[in-house]
Amino acid sequence: MEKMKKMKITVRECLELDVFKQCVVVAGEKNLDNIVKTVSVMDATSVNEAVTRNGNEGELVLTTFSGMRKDEALQVGVVRELVKHNVAALVIINAEDDTAHHSYQEVVRTAEELELPLIILLSRRDCDYSQIINDVMEKILYYNHRTEGLINNTITHLLNFDNHGSFYEALREAAINNEFQAVLLSEDLTPLFVVETRHDATIDDAIAKSRKVIANLGTACSLVDVDGIMVYWSAVEVGNEKYYLFIVDNGDNYSTTEITKLAEIIKLSMGMWKYTPQRNAKAEFVKALVRGNRSLAFTLREEVDVKNHNILSVFSAKGLKGLEENKAIKAYEEKGLLRILKTEEEGIIYGVLTRGPKLHVKDDINENAMCIKLYEELKENKDVRIFHVTALDGIEGACDGFRLINETWSVVGTIFPYKRVFTKYELTLVSNCISLQIKDGALKKSYMDLIEYFRKEMDTKTQHLLDTLETFVLDAGMNGGKTAEFMGIHVNTVQYRLKKINDILGAEITGNRVIPGLTMALALQRLESSYK
Repeated sequence: MEKMKKMKITVRECLELDVFKQCVVVAGEKNLDNIVKTVSVMDATSVNEAVTRNGNEGELVLTTFSGMRKDEALQVGVVRELVKHNVAALVIINAEDDTAHHSYQEVVRTAEELELPLIILLSRRDCDYSQIINDVMEKILYYNHRTEGLINNTITHLLNFDNHGSFYEALREAAINNEFQAVLLSEDLTPLFVVETRHDATIDDAIAKSRKVIANLGTACSLVDVDGIMVYWSAVEVGNEKYYLFIVDNGDNYSTTEITKLAEIIKLSMGMWKYTPQRNAKAEFVKALVRGNRSLAFTLREEVDVKNHNILSVFSAKGLKGLEENKAIKAYEEKGLLRILKTEEEGIIYGVLTRGPKLHVKDDINENAMCIKLYEELKENKDVRIFHVTALDGIEGACDGFRLINETWSVVGTIFPYKRVFTKYELTLVSNCISLQIKDGALKKSYMDLIEYFRKEMDTKTQHLLDTLETFVLDAGMNGGKTAEFMGIHVNTVQYRLKKINDILGAEITGNRVIPGLTMALALQRLESSYK
């Protein structure tokens, strides 16, 4: 169910007040989240009088039907007209006893049919309108004062030039105090600043789910629900350049109007701080490749001084932090062997390796090995996982490389659990497995039939054989000693099991004609097991 946006005080929240402790909701329960803007008393003697005095949008109408107590048809007519005028709810007060709602059977039926919240307040012989009105209005006014605080508090922070060193610092303080987040993006949706106070959804998720809205932004903020997180988008112009601002309402506390005011204040304060968004052309170039935006990458190529034939490798890295990793990267750059363009999003580093000035085209026999050597040095930290595609064909190849990484990085560790650096060979294998798994057709069956014996005869001994075969082929590079090490068993046990596997398959598993199909079958088996 879509998460409900809290814009103002609702009927449901009013019913939490002590004055409504002895109430019963007899109709329209599904609309208890109607917004209450004000409260009034209805003592009309006609439908017209009732609508004139009480027929206002968002009004909580209190009544005893004193002017039409014995005329149920008139009461029903009032209900129908109040619904047309979008009142929030109708409360019948001063019922005679706990079964009094049976006296309003036709009114209840009509209200339920029209989905109007109808509440009967039981055992209220004193009919204390004033207490109900006072308590409801106090709740409404408290809420309005609190949300006005959003604007006033934000203005206070954004204009505090003495205590804040920058626009970003002032905005961050306002965001923390008022439970919102803000992100400014360039026209191509590259984040330029990010003020995060929570991590419930990623920026990429917000962008992906908001693209249609972004293309048609008006003057007011446009709302997008990103997995239950309310995200408001607004267009921004700074120095004749177009940008996008999105604001996240952490607690769903504010209305679209209030967020629109907040966005306007943020825009105005940019000018007062003389804030100019700084374009990071290198980061934009990398992000264009990551997102497959070939045209933008070609446009930025000259600005970042990257020749198409000098692009060697693209990579994505998780856990790549700390001084030692930076030293490894800087060493290659300082020697002029490699030039590295990188950017970071949500703790993941995306990068492009290009030829350095001292690595000439004629030396291309070593360039791929040099990229791989750098990745091997970076993986010395056991928390690092690196996904790379090396030996590329310019920008086109770089976009394809990142597409392959993006498609497979979340799954490749399932098939190759012992690896920390994944090349295009592992990634391509995984991509093919994913495709076969989705299609679930004859080709997948052909591969799985190669290991059908192990899947069908799944007792303890057979499971040991399958585990050994998977480890030998997928993890140990068909090395018996490494297989024994990975599995924590004796190498003689591995050799015995491999001989048994050869007998079952009727083939030498290390044979050139056997290993390609067997590798695919075992990879599919691991992928399929991960879904169970």
